[in-house]
Amino acid sequence: MGFFGSEGVIYKPVDEVDVGPNSDEVYISPNVKAPRMAGFLVKLFVWILESRIFGMIFLYVLKKDNLIHKLVSYAELEDSPVYVPLHPSEDPLEQEVRCINSKRNPCERAQEALECLPSSSESISSETNPWFRRWTILDYSKAYRSRVLTPSMVAERFIRAVEQSSSAKCNMSFFISCDAKNILEQAAESTLRHERGEPLSVLDGVPIAIKDEMDCIPYPTTGGTKWLHNFRSSKNDACCVERLRSCGALLVGKTNMHELGAGTSGINPHYGVSRNPYDTRRISGGSSSGSAAVVCAGLCPVALGVDGGGSVRMPASLCGVVGLKPTFGRVPHTGYSAISGQLLSDQPTVLTPNVNLPLLRSQTSVGDIKIAKYGKWFDDCQADIKLCCSHALDKLRKCYGWETIEVTIPEIETMRLAHYITIGSECTAALDNLRQKLNSAVLGWDARVGLSVYGSFSGMEYIKAQKIRGRQMYIHNKVFSQANVIVTPTTGVTAYMIKDDASKTGELDYINGAALVRYQIAGNFLGLPAVTVPIGYDEAGLPIGLQFIGRPWTEATLMHIAFAVQALCISDCRKPAVFYDLFNST
Repeated sequence: MGFFGSEGVIYKPVDEVDVGPNSDEVYISPNVKAPRMAGFLVKLFVWILESRIFGMIFLYVLKKDNLIHKLVSYAELEDSPVYVPLHPSEDPLEQEVRCINSKRNPCERAQEALECLPSSSESISSETNPWFRRWTILDYSKAYRSRVLTPSMVAERFIRAVEQSSSAKCNMSFFISCDAKNILEQAAESTLRHERGEPLSVLDGVPIAIKDEMDCIPYPTTGGTKWLHNFRSSKNDACCVERLRSCGALLVGKTNMHELGAGTSGINPHYGVSRNPYDTRRISGGSSSGSAAVVCAGLCPVALGVDGGGSVRMPASLCGVVGLKPTFGRVPHTGYSAISGQLLSDQPTVLTPNVNLPLLRSQTSVGDIKIAKYGKWFDDCQADIKLCCSHALDKLRKCYGWETIEVTIPEIETMRLAHYITIGSECTAALDNLRQKLNSAVLGWDARVGLSVYGSFSGMEYIKAQKIRGRQMYIHNKVFSQANVIVTPTTGVTAYMIKDDASKTGELDYINGAALVRYQIAGNFLGLPAVTVPIGYDEAGLPIGLQFIGRPWTEATLMHIAFAVQALCISDCRKPAVFYDLFNST
């Protein structure tokens, strides 16, 4: 029992939890109790939250009304805390894969990846939809080898497209930093390598954008703020960026993002809103908003994001592109700005297993896939999302014979709240020293609200959240003993409208935010790999994504599944309202 009459749940021992289809576990749909606020209202709310007495009262009521007290703060549970979602370094049993040599350099590994791709005659991106297609990494490489294009030609077209997208008429706000001179210099070097017949790898000259949460020289890393780079200089590339650069990738700039990664809309009061290329009146999602939008708009075949709470998968789904989040620990964290990720987990203490690459030789190379579906959770979304995702599952069953089994995944809302406490507490700790030196006026108003809420969580709430993490890892292992993957819609809603009052202050829209993040949390809180694949559109023509959550270290299986889903759905792919064809532009 908490003070003011708050009472917590008493959780049964985790080994007694039933994950079967007839389980008596109750599904709790998020019942978020917080009005949408922007403009003057969000400024008033910040004043209240940052005042000592009123702030404490308001935060207590918010946490109580949104079930944080009941499900986490005052809950009773016997589970041991798990502070870092690291999984044992075991090579998973996967079908149709090639294990790549971890001792090889990035260029050699890129070549091994190339050899796993389908031939031109098997490629699902050939002429299945002659009216619209996005160009792939392989398309760029082939165009360079055949001298149809050069990296310099692509760089010039890219720069013109970014200038056009940034004009007052378009106002797409894809990038925070984009240096035309640097891009042209990289492209010129790549062009010379191709002319000599000595490209570094299949990635040589291919444009790739980087979320402004990762270090990429010569750009500062702002984290979507106006101040972070003043306290933390970027002296080297992040490890993942360094590897791309060593393969000759054309690094084209730092993409826009939600300030501090602390939101799901991608609305940034400092650098503008990265608008959705399918409908520029709508959000592209966050926090990796710019990265998803530039791929959707054809500016890059691939972009890097950071996924701390669905921040790659949400915008990928809303923008109609593929988004992959690997197993926790698969990608080194060195060079991240560490503003919205795990603190204790920056240095994993176990070795990662070997990397398996999927042999994408044909569209039906993987059989006997079992897909777990929790019906009540799956159906808790916009009606046309539910219909579209259900139809896609039917296609997979009919075309590939993949079986969908019904399961129960208990305490999903508890997991969402525990993840919120965790990421909020760790963000607060990461920024504590900086905030003492910082004038709050340089923060966006919505970010100030977020930081006030984050700072309200106690050490006991954090520890209980970690107990819930351990509990959920056990529960998900039970589910994975029956199935290869868990399937969900990627988001509970499609891209919603950007309102005028949000442009200068940002906005607080926790109802839409909870719907966007509804299916994301297991991937982050439990460190599991997940992929979202575009499968169709809602009645307004907005993209819908289907998500598959995998066992630890099974990225190859997820890529096999994504490849198969894409083969079934790519012929229905529609061209966005904003799209730049760097192959055919003049």
